[in-house]
Amino acid sequence: MNHLLNILKIPDLTRKIGITLVFLAVYRLGYHVPLPIVDPAAMRSWAEQVAAGQFGQLFALASMFSGSNLGMLTIFGLGIMPYISASIILQLLASVIPALEKLQKEGEMGRRKINEMTRWLTVGICLIQSAMYLRMLAPAGAAGENVFRPDLYQSWFYYLTAVITMTAGTVFLMWLGEQIDEYGIGNGISLLIMAGIVARIPEATRMFIFEDVGGVARVRESLFRLGGGSGTEPTVEILVVMVLLFLGVVLGVIAMTKAQRRIPMQSARHVRGRRVMGGQRNWLPLRINQAGVMPIIFAGSLLMIPVFLFDFIAQLAPRGSGWAAALADDFRNHRYIYTLCYIALIYFFCYFWTAITFNPKDISENLKEYGSFIPGYRPGKSTADYLEKVMVRITYVGAAFLAVVAIVPTIVTATLQVPPIIAQFYGGTGLLIVVSVALDLVQRINSHLVMRNYPGLTED
Repeated sequence: MNHLLNILKIPDLTRKIGITLVFLAVYRLGYHVPLPIVDPAAMRSWAEQVAAGQFGQLFALASMFSGSNLGMLTIFGLGIMPYISASIILQLLASVIPALEKLQKEGEMGRRKINEMTRWLTVGICLIQSAMYLRMLAPAGAAGENVFRPDLYQSWFYYLTAVITMTAGTVFLMWLGEQIDEYGIGNGISLLIMAGIVARIPEATRMFIFEDVGGVARVRESLFRLGGGSGTEPTVEILVVMVLLFLGVVLGVIAMTKAQRRIPMQSARHVRGRRVMGGQRNWLPLRINQAGVMPIIFAGSLLMIPVFLFDFIAQLAPRGSGWAAALADDFRNHRYIYTLCYIALIYFFCYFWTAITFNPKDISENLKEYGSFIPGYRPGKSTADYLEKVMVRITYVGAAFLAVVAIVPTIVTATLQVPPIIAQFYGGTGLLIVVSVALDLVQRINSHLVMRNYPGLTED
C-alpha cells in the first residue's frame, strides 16, 4: 500500500497516469456509440443471436485482438487493427525495399516519415474494410435489412457517412494511442487492446458462473456437483481446471517475460598515468521472448482471412468447391489445420519481429565503439555472428512458449467443451496480452519511482 501511495508523491507520474486513464475512458465511451444508420435495438438482438454461433465467436475473437466492437457496429467498430496491419505491411516492405530500409536508419526524421506513411496506409485499409464489412452485414434479403434503419440505409450519403465515421474512429484511436505514448504512461496501442480485453472479462465470467433463470442471474447449480458436466454446464472439476490454467498462464507469462540469456562482456583496460581504467565484467541481457505478444496478435489476425476467403470461394462456385467449405469449417472451428498454421505463423512472426527489433551487427559495433567485447570472440563480425546464433536459439524457446499458450484455449474447448470466448480469457491469448501489457506498465512506473529514490512496486 505504501508503494502505491508513493506514486501520488510524484506529480509528473500522477499526471501521466491520470492522462492515460482519461484517454482510456474516452476510448470506452466511443466503444458504445453506434453508427448513425444502425438501429441499436435491432443490432443488439442480431448480435445476441449470432453470438451463440461460430460466426459470433469469430467476431468476438477479432474484436479481442483489435480492441474493437464489431458485433455492435460502433464508431470504433474497426478498432486499432488497421493501424497494426499497416505497420506490419510497412515493416515487411522495409525488408525488401532499400528506400524504406534507408528511412528506418535515418533516426527521428526517418521515423516520422514512416509514421506518416503508416497513417495514410491505415486510412486506406479502413476505407476498404469498413465498406466491405457494412456490405457484408446488409445483403439483399438478409438480416441486414433489420439491422440498419431502412429510411437511412437506402441513401448512399448515409452509407458513405458510416464508412467515413468508422475510418475516422480508427484514426482517432491511432491518435489516442500516440497521445498516450507522448503524454501518458505505457504503450498506447497495447493499452487500448488490453482495455478492450479486460472489459470483456466480467461478461465471460458471468457466462461461465451464472445462468439466466426467468430474467434473474443465479449461480449455476452444476458448480456444486462433481462429474457429468461440460463447458456449458461447468462442474467443480472444470472450475478448478480453469482456475489452475489461469494461475499457470499468469506465472508462465511473468517468468518468460522476465527470462533473459545473459551474455558476459568485458571492457578493455585503459592506462591513464598510474591509474588503470576499465577491465570490468558486465552482462548483455537478451530477452527470451524478445517479440512479446505481437506474434500472437499478428498470427491470430491473419488466420481470420482464410475463413472469409474459403467461404467466398464456396459461394462463388458451389459445385466442386467442397474442399473450400471444408477448409473454412476447419479454420472457423480451430481444428487441426488451423492449429498447425497458427503455430507456424507464431514462429514466423517471432523470428521476423526479433529480426526487426534486434540487430546483432549494430550491437557489435556499439560494443566495439565503447571498448567492450565478448570473451572468446573478436569484435566485429565474429561477435555479431555469435549474438545472432544465440538469439536464434532463444527465440525458438520463446516462440514455443507462445505457441503453447496460444493453443491452450483450443485444447480446453475441445476437451472441456468450454466456449472459445471464455477459454481465450482464462487460459490463452487474452490473458497473455493482459499480463504482458500490465508487466510493461509496472516496469515503466517502477522506473519513475526508482529514479526519484522511491522503492518500486515489486520491491519489498
